[in-house]
Amino acid sequence: MKIKKIDQPFYLSLFLILTLSWSCNPFAPSLSDELSNTTLILTEQETPQEVLTNFAFAYNFKDSLVYSDLIDTTFLFISKDFSTNPVTDLTWGRDTELRTTAGLFRAYQTFNLAWGGTIFENYNKEGNMVEMKQLFLLTIDGGSTIPSINSEAFFVMRKKTSGRWKIVLWEDKASF
Repeated sequence: MKIKKIDQPFYLSLFLILTLSWSCNPFAPSLSDELSNTTLILTEQETPQEVLTNFAFAYNFKDSLVYSDLIDTTFLFISKDFSTNPVTDLTWGRDTELRTTAGLFRAYQTFNLAWGGTIFENYNKEGNMVEMKQLFLLTIDGGSTIPSINSEAFFVMRKKTSGRWKIVLWEDKASF
């Protein structure tokens, strides 16, 4: 029986193909270049700033599970409806917030939420509630169809008995 000799370029090609197929998943979506300045770390939400870190993570990675863990059962969202004349108030609770945010995550390809800094941060005397106003920049789908939103958000957060902070109020101060 004669053994057929296989040349070295064949083995090299086979090695490269196998290495590439093990090191990447061609079916997985690629991460957006916009995510290069986002954090990949989830926090324990032991401070209000850690809540904001997780908030940005949830938006940037469209993670509704992480997002739902930020929102207290008594949550209230307040914003303006600019599609009405005159402009009217929008308000809703936790369930509507989670449905709305999940729909938002499904409707767009990419989000880039960056916190621009804290305008003010006031704790109650017990230290278990805080009011904060944050600057933010939100870019959706690279700004291709919706211009970036550069605005402020007002939050009230409460420290739970578990030691974790949750958002009880979010007032979106964005204007269009």
